[in-house]
Amino acid sequence: MSTTILTLLSVAFYLASCIIIGLRLFGKSAERRPSRTIALALGFAGIFIHATLLYQNIITIGSGLNLGFFNALSLTAGGIIFLLMVSSLSKPVENLGIVLLPLAVIPIILAELYPSSSQLNGTDVLGIKIHILVSMLAYSLFALASVQAILLAIQDHHLRHRHPGGFIRTLPPLQTMESLLFEMIGAGFILLSFALFSGFMYLDNMFAQHLVHKTILSITAWIVFATLLWGRFQRGWRGQTALIWTLSGFVVLMLAYFGSKAAIELILVGTIN
Repeated sequence: MSTTILTLLSVAFYLASCIIIGLRLFGKSAERRPSRTIALALGFAGIFIHATLLYQNIITIGSGLNLGFFNALSLTAGGIIFLLMVSSLSKPVENLGIVLLPLAVIPIILAELYPSSSQLNGTDVLGIKIHILVSMLAYSLFALASVQAILLAIQDHHLRHRHPGGFIRTLPPLQTMESLLFEMIGAGFILLSFALFSGFMYLDNMFAQHLVHKTILSITAWIVFATLLWGRFQRGWRGQTALIWTLSGFVVLMLAYFGSKAAIELILVGTIN
């Protein structure tokens, strides 16, 4: 099947899932709200098609992985939605899809409109494949945590000002939301630690491989999240403090990977051409 058709189908399923979630969140009558199962089924259908699309765009036999800028963004978006849907099977986190599903559509479309051919050499080695997979999962978990932190801050603000109406009434209790946030951050921190450790094993020459900025920023993000977890368990950090630290760590982590890729593949290449 052509990548154009797969792109349109994955976009359609993601947006349909988002619409169902939106109707559940903002519908006035609880009896008329669509089923949660429908939203998850549409989301999983989108993931399956998205995974097929990613396989066609990224896997190049004998030439390593094609992880160009938009392909990498699309892969990360797929990881985010996959983790969201799987987590939603046992935890009430599907409402994050109201933000994440439309955002996931953007890199899918860009990858189709601007196909890249950035072969990552040496990715036939199993250890490097595992490092890439774990890194993407870590990015995805921290993206989920960032949206969760924003939603938690909005919920806290509404409750403090005694405005619990609207979509706030459909969210789990504040304590549950907070526990989910730090579960995501804790799991992401473990994956990021493993990703950094495995990355150093294959880091022959940091400067020659143009990885110095990525490495420094990734370590900085690791320190930010380590401090946040320490503050949570030692000082009881929560609310705005947790939000600021979570978003700060996420921004630094995104700059570590996508900032360097954008500079190398989009800005520098465009300047040279």
